[in-house]
Amino acid sequence: MTSLRNETSTEIRFPAGFRWGAATAAYQIEGAAAEGGRGPSIWDTFCRTPGKVLNGENGDIAVDHYHRFADDIALMADLGLTAYRFSISWPRVQPAGAGRANEEGLDFYRRLVDALLAAGIEPWPTLYHWDLPQPLEDAGGWPERETAHRFADYADLVHAALGDRVRNWTTVNEPWCAAFLGYASGEHAPGRIDPAGSLRAAHHLLLGHGLAVEAMRARTPDNGFGAAVNLYAVSPATGDPADVDAARRIDGLQNRLFLDPLLLGRYPEDVLADTGPYGFAPSDADLAVIGRPIDHLGINYYSRHTVAGTPGEAAQTASSPFSTQSPWVGSDHVRFVPAGRPVTGMGWEIDASGLHEILTRLRREYPSVPLYITENGAGYDEVLDESGTVRDAARIAYLDGHLRACHEAITEGVPLRGYFTWSLLDNFEWAWGYSKRFGLVHVDYATQRRVPKDSARWYAGVIGRGGLPGRGQRAGHGEGTGQP
Repeated sequence: MTSLRNETSTEIRFPAGFRWGAATAAYQIEGAAAEGGRGPSIWDTFCRTPGKVLNGENGDIAVDHYHRFADDIALMADLGLTAYRFSISWPRVQPAGAGRANEEGLDFYRRLVDALLAAGIEPWPTLYHWDLPQPLEDAGGWPERETAHRFADYADLVHAALGDRVRNWTTVNEPWCAAFLGYASGEHAPGRIDPAGSLRAAHHLLLGHGLAVEAMRARTPDNGFGAAVNLYAVSPATGDPADVDAARRIDGLQNRLFLDPLLLGRYPEDVLADTGPYGFAPSDADLAVIGRPIDHLGINYYSRHTVAGTPGEAAQTASSPFSTQSPWVGSDHVRFVPAGRPVTGMGWEIDASGLHEILTRLRREYPSVPLYITENGAGYDEVLDESGTVRDAARIAYLDGHLRACHEAITEGVPLRGYFTWSLLDNFEWAWGYSKRFGLVHVDYATQRRVPKDSARWYAGVIGRGGLPGRGQRAGHGEGTGQP
């Protein structure tokens, strides 16, 4: 295989030891849905519910990473990745969501971790990326407190199997999505519309994180533990007091509802007031568990929210092609409005300055903790061109801009330690099925053939140089792409 690395010099360098990675999620890439003792997840059920996923598609095969992981690791090594963020399938490890581990499922992750280490790539597993075992949903799902305890048991089983080889762990990924898209708007699995239940789900996802950290830290105190939250810069559409209040509300439910308990050990008082009619009243004892110190915080960033509390036409949020119900519990009157920026194929406005804003806000308003960008990327509708590759200059520009925002934040004292782009591979994009592509590597879903896009070669060059061209040398086609 031809090397994708580019050794040209750069003027913008990231710190020594900065982790350069890419991220994936189990249900989106693994496939092998009925192999190795894996049980059904809520996404298996959701995908088989008519009208929930575009074209009725599912993750039964996805991109067959379960069988092709060795080839995929070879791609990672050729890109020069120093770390790989993946998620572990709870129903593959514990099909019933309780009881003994399925050793065949754990063996897959043992093989994956060993192969990553052999390739010089640090494994960075996430324990929950939305694939709740269906039996736990049948028992009430995340709105039930017991699910948090079952998650801690599962985390302990995985950690017992891999903790001697894995240094850094992420507990839950994007609890906002799991709680509010899953249980408030029904756009994601399990597809329930239960606003009060969604708030309990958010709390129990955080409680599950805290309990899991306690269990794993007791076993291996020198491992690093954290969570990954999806954060947005939030702006009012105008200076109208109703728009300003809308921005406060959305910032509260999207960002502070998770940052404050994780880093400050409390929920924001204004968010509790906004959601008061739904009976959301978490206990101090739970907050003490949630707020135990973490070793790192993952930030998933894609776009900025511009919002209004005044009447008018709303923008599409693109969480699902079938969205009808608001996920914004207690603030469902808020509108999301376009601000005139360029958009990705998901319809998400591109605003790298929002990432800088989020990073510097964390430094100002919260206790210092090492930060990682655990997801950042752009989805487009793409096909191979006549030369057999994908000329994805728009993705390169997106990544370039967001990496510059990261570097600027680092120079201002933000403790940012690594960057994982989303995603390594084109994959199953939840309710959008296979219609949207986020990968650095193009996947032909019929043949499973992998073809690195221009963005893969560009990212390999960034990693090889440890940074980016200077301001007057922004990367484009042929410049910093690894192309002759």
